[in-house]
Amino acid sequence: MNTRIQSLIGIARGAGKIATGNAQVEAMMKKRKGFLLIMAEDAPGIHKKYSQWAGDLKLPILLNGTKLELGHSIGLSPRSAVLILDQGFAKAILLARS
Repeated sequence: MNTRIQSLIGIARGAGKIATGNAQVEAMMKKRKGFLLIMAEDAPGIHKKYSQWAGDLKLPILLNGTKLELGHSIGLSPRSAVLILDQGFAKAILLARS
């Protein structure tokens, strides 16, 4: 995983601008909140679960890193998905991927 992306995700968590874990991510997507869905590459069940839904919401998806790396970037246990709730952080993360 790109260290710049890891840093931005960590900063977004510190600012309270993420939802993580299936329950939180689902709740926010049902409310149509969120600007970027980041999923771990090693979580095919999550890809299947959220890809169509995110497409329907026109929510950008970023497949990046492993569950362990994604969890580490937010200072928590391994995570399959993180939803970025702030447009500025979402744009910065998408720019940092290249």
